Amino acid sequence: MADVSNHSALLTVEHQNLRIRTERSAALGDGAMCGVTFPAEFRRVQNHYPILFQLSPERDSFTALALFGFQNGENLFLKDGRWDARYRPLAIDIQPFLIGQPLTSGGEKQIHIDLDSPRISTDEGMRVFDDAGNPTPFLEDISEKLGALDAGYQGSAAYLEALRKYDLLEPFSLEIELNDGSKNRLVGFHTIDEDRVRALDAAALGALHAAGHLFPTFMVLASLANLGALVDRKNNLDAHG
Repeated sequence: MADVSNHSALLTVEHQNLRIRTERSAALGDGAMCGVTFPAEFRRVQNHYPILFQLSPERDSFTALALFGFQNGENLFLKDGRWDARYRPLAIDIQPFLIGQPLTSGGEKQIHIDLDSPRISTDEGMRVFDDAGNPTPFLEDISEKLGALDAGYQGSAAYLEALRKYDLLEPFSLEIELNDGSKNRLVGFHTIDEDRVRALDAAALGALHAAGHLFPTFMVLASLANLGALVDRKNNLDAHG
């Protein structure tokens, strides 16, 4: 699920004094134009972000993404040290923590931490362990979110496979002309073809509904209404420098 070049299992003895900076900025790793999402959180994600899909370099699988900007490194939801939306996708919200593999076969997955993250501190931010070495409420919340994230990832494969099975994905590009006359072009993504969804027969619709795949599909289609709001954010950012 992530690069493990400098990830470590979270251990009380080693990380007793660890603190995590929770403000939001590009300097703390939030400067990304999109973030991974999954069907179980589409309902919350679609309130704020367009949901698109990206084909893997091997062209054998898709990943669902929440869109935050129109070019690499651009996150239009960063504002004054905070994230300007009521919901952050879990894959973003849990950073710098990750899901690690269990120590033994059949054991529970571990909480890992990215030791290279700029969020890590020893003198500011939220404590991970208290003075007695017990997990703080902050870490307990992170643990719950990591569990939900793991379950979401595990459950997303069947949904993405269903989209391919019924040929519901199509390439998506968008050319945006901003108020200052400049143009941005969004390419390299896929979206759900609404006409193909409408054309599905009763058997296909029934199968998708029975598998729980129809509702997240509607959420993806609804999320595209956020593209206009994202353009407004881009215009407002450019207008205020």
